[in-house]
Amino acid sequence: MTVTIERSEYETLIAGKTELAELKVLVEYYKHQLLLSKRRQFGASSEKLDGETGQLNLFGTEEAAPPPEAETEDISYTRKKRKGKREEDLSGLPVERIGYELSEAERACRSCGEVMRDIGVQVRRELKLIPAKVVVQEHAAHTYACRNCEKNGTDVPIVKAKGPVPLISGSLASPSLVAHIATQKYVNGLPLYRLENGFRYDDVHISRQTMANWVIVCSERYLEAVYERLKAHLLEESNLHCDETTVQVLREPGRDAKTKSYEWLYRTGAHTRRKIAIYEYRETRNQEHPRAFLKDFRGLLHTDGYQAYHKLPPGITVVGCWAHVRRRFEQILRNMSKGMRKGSDAEKALSCIGALFALEQEFAELSPEERYQKRLEKSKPVSDAFFVWAAGLGALPKSPLGEAVGYALSQRKYLENVFLDGRTEISNNRAERSVKPFVMGRKAWLFSNTPAGARASSVMYSIVETAKENGLHPYRYLEFLLTVLPNATSSTLQTLLPWSEALPGEVRVPVKKESDKR
Repeated sequence: MTVTIERSEYETLIAGKTELAELKVLVEYYKHQLLLSKRRQFGASSEKLDGETGQLNLFGTEEAAPPPEAETEDISYTRKKRKGKREEDLSGLPVERIGYELSEAERACRSCGEVMRDIGVQVRRELKLIPAKVVVQEHAAHTYACRNCEKNGTDVPIVKAKGPVPLISGSLASPSLVAHIATQKYVNGLPLYRLENGFRYDDVHISRQTMANWVIVCSERYLEAVYERLKAHLLEESNLHCDETTVQVLREPGRDAKTKSYEWLYRTGAHTRRKIAIYEYRETRNQEHPRAFLKDFRGLLHTDGYQAYHKLPPGITVVGCWAHVRRRFEQILRNMSKGMRKGSDAEKALSCIGALFALEQEFAELSPEERYQKRLEKSKPVSDAFFVWAAGLGALPKSPLGEAVGYALSQRKYLENVFLDGRTEISNNRAERSVKPFVMGRKAWLFSNTPAGARASSVMYSIVETAKENGLHPYRYLEFLLTVLPNATSSTLQTLLPWSEALPGEVRVPVKKESDKR
């Protein structure tokens, strides 16, 4: 005997409502993802909200009371007259003056015939561009022999004039040419095939493969020594930032050409002795790479929320990034209609996080010790209030708000490490700014052909970005290195680093004095 139990109408109704609720949640989730994808593709990169004019209120929707009117006092002082912007822009450039004068006959007065005197001059300025010129430079080393010994002796002494060591033996490469190629690619983001076409217009025929080989050879023979020295100095610091981005390398052994590889970035923080940025190419995003790179480092490390950074050797304190938390709530608020934003939970979260960033601007000019005390006094209570509010919010875990809150709570341990030291920073934006030149260049040159090329790119980016950080002209510094390094010894390498006082003045970018800007 078979007994059939039919679902009651009540159970069917409850199941239908549950399924409908789940579908609504899914629809909202996919709507959020679609809007987020479109905004990433077409939207502005700024995190400032539309119409945002000031700081959002902390966990409230009431308008903030206007600040009390400050007492005023009359102050009189004198200062130098400020130069115009054009004067400031042209102040560091050489001037070539072309005069236009009339002959004595042309200056004869049409009324009385007397020669007119000069009563003034009208000057018009324009920028004249002198294009780069390629010339063939021949190094002719003469050899000398004794004529008398040739006739009467058994041994003929021969002396040869000593010229500079060639950059690459048997090659047309010169320090200036390789420095130009590297600067165009790694500073200006110009791929080698465009350089090849540009050279051709000047009747210079150098293939892109030849240029790539020159860069790789110069990197391996000369510049890696500077790279390793920079890396050693970086690891001596106690306050670093770290980030990573993708790079495609076509001919990696045992890997498909479409497989993603990674460019890791390690750079110094705001309060360090040296300003250094090191790029490192690695095949994967595995945690073994930062562990190996940072094995000798001890101190503060600013990162995003990637788990690989949370499994580093003892002695490394990971400082989380509040900007990453802010972006998740900012994305939610952007996908809401303007009418729904006011008073929303996303707005409240942004209000609190925005207060932390506003306080950091207030503390910007303080010493690390003073900043540490001020953070404990003002910023720590704001952070504590945010996490208490987030923990009690009860947002659905799979909803956009629930994911943002869950991320913030999971990162709390690392986010609060910003309060341990006055040298820390509230975000990892410093590393992201250093990654950006690589990302912008990658959009132009797209990929590296071989691991050797990817390694050379890491070396080149490290040197030019560190040069920029230290106020050096990237091209002039590279040309100087490639001129000196073929004849340099390990003992002189320290004098070639970007902060060395022994560097020639022409490699430095002129710094305008404050008096010149007024």
